[in-house]
Amino acid sequence: MIEAVGLTKLYGGAAAVEDLSFVVPSGQVTGFLGPNGAGKSTTMRLILGLDAPTAGRVTVNGRPYTAYRRPLFEVGALLEAKAAHGGRSAFNHLLCLASSNGIGRARVADVLDIVGLNGVADKRVGGFSLGMSQRLGIAAALLGDPQVLILDEPVNGLDPEGVLWIRTLVKSLAADGRTVLLSSHLMSEVAITADRLIIIGRGRLIAHTSVTELLRTGSGNFVRVRSPQRDQLTERLRARGASVTGQSDDSLHVSGASADVVGEIAREHGLILQELSEHHASLEQRYLELTGDAVDYHAPTHLVSTGERT
Repeated sequence: MIEAVGLTKLYGGAAAVEDLSFVVPSGQVTGFLGPNGAGKSTTMRLILGLDAPTAGRVTVNGRPYTAYRRPLFEVGALLEAKAAHGGRSAFNHLLCLASSNGIGRARVADVLDIVGLNGVADKRVGGFSLGMSQRLGIAAALLGDPQVLILDEPVNGLDPEGVLWIRTLVKSLAADGRTVLLSSHLMSEVAITADRLIIIGRGRLIAHTSVTELLRTGSGNFVRVRSPQRDQLTERLRARGASVTGQSDDSLHVSGASADVVGEIAREHGLILQELSEHHASLEQRYLELTGDAVDYHAPTHLVSTGERT
């Protein structure tokens, strides 16, 4: 488990992270989301003891990361895929890390096999593609078989097979009871992979909830219903406090009432339903809705001509 309480980090008087409190539980994948400059990287550096907080505290399984004598056995982290020395082989890069924590050569071979790099173990890291570097970074994170994993953009540069592999890996790690904190800008991947979410903006907490709950409470949620008794159904729904909007295809969009409630109202009054389905906002829509005021740079929503063609 990772726990932050009142976590604050100032740089030159400006707050990169401000009074941030959250818990990352074990046994689940927690997505860590926020716009560029929101403070995600700073937060992960604070968790890993790479920066010291100005105020507040953050612990990993009840202790600061810096208190662990052999931290690779407690926490595995991927913050920068290209952090390895380009002149070393993949095996020697991992062996250096392993030796610092008393981990043997056999484990290095094991993690290279887990990430699919055993065939290039003797190749220099400087020649690796971004996807291969990502796999090597994940191998480094797994060296100590830790209970806590912190992964920053782990699918960046991976092909579809690699993306599926990462998705399966992090889910299996969580299912094994481990704590997984996954930072990503790929909303579609987070929606598939994560159980819970921490969303921050301008260094402050915006949301700390489950994916299911976040999507359930979205303003873009509605129930789509079609009935040959459209007017009667509309009247009954509005009488129960629901908002009903007619669509051009003769369907109704209902908000303020679940599909179960709509079905019950129709049954009570003997109304026929030809369609009844719930529609939820996507994670991307909910994320943009929540973080709109925390984005520093907005691109124009229309194309601007910069000159005439000749």
